[in-house]
Amino acid sequence: MGFDVKPKFVTFDMNGTLIKFSINDAMREVVGDRLPAEVADEYLRICKAYRIDECTGAYQPFHQVVARSMERASRSVGLEYREDEARAVYERIPTWGPYPGVTEALNRLAEAVPLVIITNSDTAHAVRLAENLKAPFEVVISAEEMGVYKPRLRAFEYMFDKLGVTPDELVHVSASPMYDLRSAAIMGIKNKVYVDRGFEHDEHWLGYERITDIADLPVLFGLPRP
Repeated sequence: MGFDVKPKFVTFDMNGTLIKFSINDAMREVVGDRLPAEVADEYLRICKAYRIDECTGAYQPFHQVVARSMERASRSVGLEYREDEARAVYERIPTWGPYPGVTEALNRLAEAVPLVIITNSDTAHAVRLAENLKAPFEVVISAEEMGVYKPRLRAFEYMFDKLGVTPDELVHVSASPMYDLRSAAIMGIKNKVYVDRGFEHDEHWLGYERITDIADLPVLFGLPRP
């Protein structure tokens, strides 16, 4: 378990990997009693599916991704869509903080290798959320900057160009095979880490190291546990 070669950078997905991406909780709270209990789970499930669908077309700001996915999910379950609710959900995003242990693990890892974020957030939210992590990042790359969202392969091409690296000079870390690790594998990033947070299935054939405790991340780079 671990990596033989020291990479030039460790690149991270942020939302759902480092930041506890609490969008389902936010939607439940904002929509409130208007979301009937019998359709709530289906609404949240299909809203997630519509978010990734919205991310694979032409670029649009993330507040529109949130709004369009909520609108489409509302139509699917017969719920009235309200634009002010979608905006309220979007505006909660920069208040979210890291999963337990993330800040400590990142600061420990930063002693050995530079850290980079590549996120589907807008630039303003990306900056705020990165600050919430309280760890040193060399570069924070937002979807707004790239003009494209993961899992689009262009996002990874942009990252390679921005960092001036080849795929074999990175380790990419994500909790999402769907948004990140499939594309990373296609683009030739051999060294990958899947932080299994339980919301996606393990796709071990993608060839990553799987961890369930973020404290194990620095250990993959030869650093002892504290």
